[in-house]
Amino acid sequence: FGTHALLIVTLTLIPATAAAQSENDATREDDYPPLWDRAPESLLDFLVKDNKIVINPWNYQERLGVYKNMLNSSAKYFTAFGSQNFGNILWGLPLQHGWQFRTGRLADPSSVTSCGYEDGDLLCISVRSWWSCMNYYLAVIPFLGAVEAGLFGQLQYEIEILPPEEQRDDFCYSVADCRSRNPKLMDEWKAYFEYLLSTEHKAGSPATFSSFKMDDALHLMWRAHVSSIAYALPKFQDSLKYLSDPEANFGEDWANAVDFIAATHFSTDLQTTNEFQSFLPQRMLTEGDVLPSISDFSPQQNRVLLSMRALHKVNQLTGGLLLKLWQKAMSTEAGRKLGRKLIADLASS
Repeated sequence: FGTHALLIVTLTLIPATAAAQSENDATREDDYPPLWDRAPESLLDFLVKDNKIVINPWNYQERLGVYKNMLNSSAKYFTAFGSQNFGNILWGLPLQHGWQFRTGRLADPSSVTSCGYEDGDLLCISVRSWWSCMNYYLAVIPFLGAVEAGLFGQLQYEIEILPPEEQRDDFCYSVADCRSRNPKLMDEWKAYFEYLLSTEHKAGSPATFSSFKMDDALHLMWRAHVSSIAYALPKFQDSLKYLSDPEANFGEDWANAVDFIAATHFSTDLQTTNEFQSFLPQRMLTEGDVLPSISDFSPQQNRVLLSMRALHKVNQLTGGLLLKLWQKAMSTEAGRKLGRKLIADLASS
């Protein structure tokens, strides 16, 4: 059962993914996450109080600012991959967060509060949202890993992350706190940023990054990304109760699909991520939504959601064997290249 056959079998489970990409080659107006231009540009744009930079990650604009600071401070490592930092592989994180905000997935799903709603506090991120809690581990943890690695240089202030109003024990709030609670996650995100820093040769002027290898960067970034999801999934299982069954299934299906995507070292630059996200649903799923016949979703969106459901079920039925075989096939650069080529071929077919 060769690598090529395995790739074909797995990719036939997600045929619409590539089809959706092929329709979005043109640059769209909303290439950036909503309110990107209003997000804090530098760490000193956040509240500075009592010799601490205070960040409220339960406000969409401030959590977006965490991403913006990581992107701005890592921009110089990606100059060879396009202008305006478009080639930076951290774009996948804020773009996913922006999609969550735009589709209402960060609002209070229990509707007990007005958090995240237009007639309430639109920029509020609800701690009851499964999506927002999962995303915390793909926002605050990477950011604090970057702080610890030295991406922002020697900071004159400590960083303080504000807690939510409930479920405080489900999160950590400083480099020291997160390191004591989640040393593996902190190590993996720190390793990604330390890799970037290690490629800078300051002897020359201007600085050069000749030792930077995109595949190495993607490997370290995806390793940390997958670890964040694996850690957060069981922790926030109870939060799925606030969602409709179709939405809860989609959330878990999406988390499962990310494992397969990660293994190919998929590039999460600005353009590629925007193309890839075009097949994701533009609203939350409700009880009346039955795949593949959701009337206000495109045929591609219906097929993609159904395909992700099938991929998740097959992986569960095989006890995770499908993912292990896929990861084994993707363990070489040649295998990953073949995987990406097959996706590209499907996109152009």
